[in-house]
Amino acid sequence: METPKIFESEYRFCLILWEHEPVSSGKLVQLAKEQLGWSKATTYTVIRRLAQRGILKNENTIVTALVSKEEAQKSRLEEMVEETFEGSMPAFIAAFSKGKRLSREEVEQLRQLIDSYEE
Repeated sequence: METPKIFESEYRFCLILWEHEPVSSGKLVQLAKEQLGWSKATTYTVIRRLAQRGILKNENTIVTALVSKEEAQKSRLEEMVEETFEGSMPAFIAAFSKGKRLSREEVEQLRQLIDSYEE
């Protein structure tokens, strides 16, 4: 099943949800106001939209995520690689690492990842 698209402002809201879930919708209103500067109406609108798209559920005023942080990150990254780098993971990695010196540990992690795909 494909992960529903989560837009940037929704993603910032989901970061709050993932950190605090399960959480009451009232508490989310308070957290969104403190961390995002959102009004009560904006928060409830986002909760409703995300629930309609199957990203979270709001049951008896308790909000829980139906999409994990890892699933959302993977989906966002795949979309960016497809749109920006024409689906080329090597082009993405080259652009990402250009101008940033990778540590020996990071290089080794990348080698292990590539090796795991070759097995």
